[in-house]
Amino acid sequence: MLIALLVPLALAILVFGFILVSSAIAKRAIPNLEAAAVGALVSFFDTLGIGSFAPTTAWLKFRRLVPDRLIPPTMLVGLTPPSMAESIIFLVALGVMVDPVLLVGCVIALLMGGLLGAPLVARSRVWLIQLIVAIALLLAAAAYAMTNLHWFPGGGTASGLPPMLMIIAIAANFGFGILLNFGVGNDAPTLVMLSLMGMDPRLSFPIMAAGAALTGAGASIRHIQIGDIDLRIVGGLAVGGIPAVFVAAYIVKTMPLELLRWLVIVVVLYAAAVMLRAAITGRKEHRQAEAPVPIH
Repeated sequence: MLIALLVPLALAILVFGFILVSSAIAKRAIPNLEAAAVGALVSFFDTLGIGSFAPTTAWLKFRRLVPDRLIPPTMLVGLTPPSMAESIIFLVALGVMVDPVLLVGCVIALLMGGLLGAPLVARSRVWLIQLIVAIALLLAAAAYAMTNLHWFPGGGTASGLPPMLMIIAIAANFGFGILLNFGVGNDAPTLVMLSLMGMDPRLSFPIMAAGAALTGAGASIRHIQIGDIDLRIVGGLAVGGIPAVFVAAYIVKTMPLELLRWLVIVVVLYAAAVMLRAAITGRKEHRQAEAPVPIH
């Protein structure tokens, strides 16, 4: 059953890579060096269990590298290549230990949600995207804090789930796939959900990584076709992120991550506040623009 995921994953990597490189060449988009450094840093720590979406969103917002509306799709496309590398590593190392029905079901559900959510971002108003991203950042900060305070569920030892819980997990992954397009990472919610259901937390990683890789490939192709992304930032995140994943997976064994999480919490909370303020301001401006002009 593991081959049933590795083969389509390999095909997705080839198709996605061809489309991304072709688009970058056509638009003469040279990878941004700052984005490469960010991609390397966030992908390195993402492999160790710290999410990459929240800190990447925060940095892109602080530096104003792309407009707020384009942060989620640009980030998703740029961080998909590193997530593909992670998926291969975790599938080979842990995938064989996971219930194949749960693994494949969650991955397919996440992919379907990701494909459905891609056009929604393109049609959404800027203030709505800013609001969703702000909420996602706040949830990420809460997840980091709960991890450091050991409030997350410890999980169990199960490698699979009973039928009803499996259906719930698969359905939830469909929703996570939609939210991926808005910059809401699937790592924390998947880890918490499966741990609460009694799964071994380690076995969440192949589910999260494989789902993010295939979903990222499918949704990213849609975003590239839509054209609302900055390929210079995308290229930088990808070029920096891929080697960092292998360094984290094979060289670094243990690191004191608790202090780093507290630092990330501060940055992410500030970014959430800025994004929330922008969303509120944008919503007010949108209402004023739609208000009828009084006739004198």
